[in-house]
Amino acid sequence: MPRAMTRTVSIGPVEDTPLGMTLERHLLDRQRRMPEATGDFTGLFQQIMLAAKIIGSRVSKAGLSDILGRTGTTNVQGEQVQKLDEFANTVIVQTVEAGGHVCVMGSEEVENPITIPSQYPQGKYVLQFDPLDGSGNIDINASIGTIFSIHRRVTPPGQGSMKDLLQKGSEIVAAGYVIYGSSNMLVYSTGDQVDGFTYDPGVGEFFLSHPDIRIPQRGGIYSINEGNYHNWSEGTQKWVDWIKTPDENKKAYRLRYIGAMVADIHRTLLRGGIFVYPRDVKNKKGKLRLLYEASPMAFLVEAAGGAASDGKNRILDIQPTELHQRTPVFIGSPDDVADALRFVNA
Repeated sequence: MPRAMTRTVSIGPVEDTPLGMTLERHLLDRQRRMPEATGDFTGLFQQIMLAAKIIGSRVSKAGLSDILGRTGTTNVQGEQVQKLDEFANTVIVQTVEAGGHVCVMGSEEVENPITIPSQYPQGKYVLQFDPLDGSGNIDINASIGTIFSIHRRVTPPGQGSMKDLLQKGSEIVAAGYVIYGSSNMLVYSTGDQVDGFTYDPGVGEFFLSHPDIRIPQRGGIYSINEGNYHNWSEGTQKWVDWIKTPDENKKAYRLRYIGAMVADIHRTLLRGGIFVYPRDVKNKKGKLRLLYEASPMAFLVEAAGGAASDGKNRILDIQPTELHQRTPVFIGSPDDVADALRFVNA
């Protein structure tokens, strides 16, 4: 009787197979360690994860799906709305609103609070987000991302309100971002540590790839839009002149600026250095949004051992008074932030 034919299947080196910790398992493991957990936080995060997958899929084929370019409208910030901005905002709202985990949402693209329709349960969390940070980079295929933060509601059960949205960054329960680049990554923290998960499109899951991220005490890169140099304060100008000039105590720092906060912060978090968007004569209150960009990123960077300031105050201690409030930002390695503030406040 002839021997049955056999086939050897190669799965490649073990380290190349996606057998590690998924984001969903990571969340469930944390939930089990908290006896008081109800599963609402995990459920909300699963919805954010789904929205990120949908947005990432559309971003990866934007040039093939008639979704590049502008819509012809402007948002509350006075900026031209990109088609992908609008798409990403809609995806997040529609993915999250029916889950029963949030009572209100705030978006960088929407002027007023986003209420939860009455046919859906009103949850105990508050979600705020920049649906597509760096959308000006879409048409040139540079990295962009989604930034989000989660607070607990502070109002009684029922529909959420502005009071739920206008909370300090220090009250954040969790914050994170998704970066859509050569690979898609989700980075998040609940305040104790920062973990990064890389998306495997073949499996359809985020896998833990960067556990317990710690920002270096000092880096070698500064990130700032130096084209605005002549609009800055004298202190900011002196700091930039100093940081890129070598002396007996330091090497010259290298300038790296992508123009999307999520991408510049991602590099800063992994390699160290500093990201700065100071106030200038045009933007005396700063340019970046406190609730949708500055606070979530400050929460992440501080959880990784870094520092974040508006030039005078810790960003997480700023009490928001407006939904679309802006702020200057100095964020990154603690020694580099301290150097910048020494010049700015001299």
